Amino acid sequence: MGTSSIWMVVTLLAGLASSGWALYSSSDDVVELTANNFDRMVVKSDEVWVVEFYASYCGHCRNLVPEYKKAATALKGVIKVGGINCEEEQSLCGQHGVRGYPTIKIFGANKRSPVDYNGQRTAKDIAEAALAEAKKKIKNVLSGGSSGSSSDSGSSDSKDVVELTDSNFDKLVLNSDDIWLVEFFAPWCGHCKNLAPHWAKAATELKGKVKLGALDATVHTIKAQQFGIQGYPTIKFFAGGPKDRDSAQEYDGGRTASDIVNWALEKHSENIPAPEIVQLTSEEVTKATCEEKPLCVVSVLPHILDCDAACRNNYLAILAKMGEKYKKKQWGWLWSEGGAQPEIESTLDIGGFGYPAMAVVNVKKMKYSLLRGSFSEEGINEFLRDLSYGRGHTAPVKGAALPKIHNVEPWDGKDGQLPEEEDIDLSDVDLDEKDEL
Repeated sequence: MGTSSIWMVVTLLAGLASSGWALYSSSDDVVELTANNFDRMVVKSDEVWVVEFYASYCGHCRNLVPEYKKAATALKGVIKVGGINCEEEQSLCGQHGVRGYPTIKIFGANKRSPVDYNGQRTAKDIAEAALAEAKKKIKNVLSGGSSGSSSDSGSSDSKDVVELTDSNFDKLVLNSDDIWLVEFFAPWCGHCKNLAPHWAKAATELKGKVKLGALDATVHTIKAQQFGIQGYPTIKFFAGGPKDRDSAQEYDGGRTASDIVNWALEKHSENIPAPEIVQLTSEEVTKATCEEKPLCVVSVLPHILDCDAACRNNYLAILAKMGEKYKKKQWGWLWSEGGAQPEIESTLDIGGFGYPAMAVVNVKKMKYSLLRGSFSEEGINEFLRDLSYGRGHTAPVKGAALPKIHNVEPWDGKDGQLPEEEDIDLSDVDLDEKDEL
């Protein structure tokens, strides 16, 4: 062979090597996956997939080939088996966090969050792991979960993530009193796809506190332009209450579910209003104020005849200030007039030291703690601070249940009035005469 012929062979081999040889052919039961067909065949399908991310130069990858082919044949008709040449599909492999070869992932019940396979590299072990994920998916579907396929949205695989559009954004976000985190994404964005399962999980954990939404910025361009979206994903925070386009704040937290939840809860605690100090007037009021709260602060104030409107308002102001100070705890706050709810006072040992008095109740555990210091800002703050740190004396609620609550009229904000004495005419009343000494 001449020199020119040798160089032609070397050049050809170098060209083939640089393009990355595929380890599997169309005659194998291993499906060749690329960026062009991955979403359609894997992510949006209802089938369970085993996917190997490989490089042709990788010795471990070449050693795996016969076992992987064997697994694909054994699973044919039950579970799909595919391979991705990362030399050709660097972006696709990067989106799935591939850092070494071979990497095997199983796409089962949650296609946006595949399971990493770390078992033995034998056909038997790979097939058994795939079947185990298939069983999990079946159980998930039977219990009412999703089939596993995902839509185009970077975050729409969770029912708790609100799909936002140009037409509903103002109504749902800007014109609501809710707190929002909004992700602006693009369907083709790898980082958006990586964020999706974390965004979905965070939405579920934050339900009832902070709403999470997702807007496809490639479709709903009006809102994307309005908020100056230039990269994906971009996350904006909208505080509770009235909002406009200038209300948006940049999200600067991490991109795991726990990072998102912790960041959002901190914002939530800053934005929540101080709790209302509610008068204990009925059973319904008690349940609405305290049933779902971690603790319930119950105060009994002096009777209005013993402490006029100005006096009572001073006590309520102290309670309101404490409510503001401890609002992040999300406790319930109740107050009652001395003698209006005698069963509650007896159950919580309130009133034995006179009025005003305070007890804090854990409704779920049916335990309570009594304020034994002064009913002042300093005394109450010290008492509540100790409770928030898990300190202080507690006792079980008598009978392990709160007693009957009487229906009473709410205070009208005025001073109390002594009952008018009835004038009695004694002129016609016969009185027994008594002998004088």
